[in-house]
Amino acid sequence: MIREITISTRKQTELIDISPRIGRLIAEAGFAEGVCLVYSPHTTAALMINERADPAVARDIGDFLEEAIPERRDWAHVEGNSPAHVKAALIGESVWIPIADGRPLLGIWQGVFFCEFDGPRTRRVVVRIVP
Repeated sequence: MIREITISTRKQTELIDISPRIGRLIAEAGFAEGVCLVYSPHTTAALMINERADPAVARDIGDFLEEAIPERRDWAHVEGNSPAHVKAALIGESVWIPIADGRPLLGIWQGVFFCEFDGPRTRRVVVRIVP
């Protein structure tokens, strides 16, 4: 089963918790066990699993990436979004989530984040659920 999620970002760098949306898609699929692939078909956005209980964690990750990969640098890519490409490459374009008892098998503090690095934009996330 393949589904898509549309995400409208509001900032250049933004980490958005999409866990509830992924959980609903898994519940709708009706599989007690399986796996869920969450994939970003964008070269300047990424996906990650990390702590969702404290929003400061996502803010810290975004702030760190902004400092570690600066906008102002002698980038060869002339489009102006090289830092976004580098950040997305480091974080990754997909995550796999086990499904158990019809729910995503995430740790108590874990969540799935869509990571925007070239916003604001309207983005797609592809979700493939396999029994």
